[in-house]
Amino acid sequence: MSRLAHLTSQGESIQEKSGTRTAADLPLPAPRAPLVARGRRQKTGSGGPLGMGRGPRGVYVHVPFCLHKCHYCDFYSIAGDGDGGRRDRRGVFVQRLIEEIRASSAFLGPPIETTFFGGGTPTLLPSGLWKILLAALSDHQPRAADHELTVEANPETVDEPLMEALVAGGVNRLSIGAQSFDPRHLKTLERRHDPARVVRSVQIARRGGIANINIDLIFGIPGQTLEQWLEDLQEVLALEPTHLSCYALSYESNTPLTAKLRAGRIKRIDQDLEARMYEVVIDRLAAAGFEHYEISSWARPGRRCRHNLRYWRNDQWWPLGPAAAGHVAGVRWKNVPHLGRYLREGPLPAITDVERLDEDGRIGEELMLRLRLIEGIECGLLQRLLAAGVRGRERGVAIMRHTDAGNLERSSDRLRLTRRGLLVADSVLADLL
Repeated sequence: MSRLAHLTSQGESIQEKSGTRTAADLPLPAPRAPLVARGRRQKTGSGGPLGMGRGPRGVYVHVPFCLHKCHYCDFYSIAGDGDGGRRDRRGVFVQRLIEEIRASSAFLGPPIETTFFGGGTPTLLPSGLWKILLAALSDHQPRAADHELTVEANPETVDEPLMEALVAGGVNRLSIGAQSFDPRHLKTLERRHDPARVVRSVQIARRGGIANINIDLIFGIPGQTLEQWLEDLQEVLALEPTHLSCYALSYESNTPLTAKLRAGRIKRIDQDLEARMYEVVIDRLAAAGFEHYEISSWARPGRRCRHNLRYWRNDQWWPLGPAAAGHVAGVRWKNVPHLGRYLREGPLPAITDVERLDEDGRIGEELMLRLRLIEGIECGLLQRLLAAGVRGRERGVAIMRHTDAGNLERSSDRLRLTRRGLLVADSVLADLL
């Protein structure tokens, strides 16, 4: 799953018991009649049609299968289930996912503008299943002419038949999880691919017809030096991607990596070194012609990830698959993170972690998300947000304090994080949330 789906905030629960309801039970806009064939719709029921601007036009699909659970990962995934072995449930999963696609199409606002497949390892699905799945998506979720369709890929799983199936089904953006080009650091992260497979994956994707390629990198790995991080950046730039996501290693609770840290088996790198690594990314990618548009995201001009921008702009998206998180009409929820239950129940899955923010919660979330963007937040919108809710004055004081400290800067029309503020963004945004 994309890191961006992990949004936390405070608000009222609107579900009495976890996992007992589906999205159909949420206070969402009235659904329209589902599609019955490509380009055709049934008559709408008494609820009326879902207006073009009312339904979400982004979709996140979670594919939970993995060959191996990496030690830093806290996303829902199942290791060894989907590798062609005795417990292989990939075919059953795809058929169940298609059932969910049909049922959820009534809640979407066509045309769909962005679709993002995360995981897990989506590219563990074989090419034949991808053909079936992408055809079903096309049939039941009509796409905009400039639709962005991203699939996350593990370098170990990319080959020509897979790429042919993806491109034929409309995939036009690939996100490759390289994380590092140094075998020592890949071993620390429990990533099992050979760095050479990253190069091969990029080559296969381009030959197959995908020009828009993101590569994920992680810095701040235990034992990593600044020189080694610079080497990673040099390696990735040589591949000429259109987009880069560079994350500082995070120690999430309940992961093997964090357990090793607590046991003293590994040691975090120095905070000053980690900050220097981040500054090096900013400078090196700017010199290479990349636009820094979000705290951890860089793109060639015109190649920003439009789906991820939905998260940062607090837009709407619909979740598909176990553990997928969604946001529609001010309501956030997550499909129950349990593959067995997902396969047994339907057509819409059971949900959990349902939350509808009050006005003050929505304001804090809007500030937090918008300020992650390098462009910041428009002053007009900022003033409207600070004038509402119960914490407007408190947030205004926090903004003044961080401005005086050099963490925020205000231009004629925007408030944004400074370079210094980017280094301490978590604490700045926490004061506004």
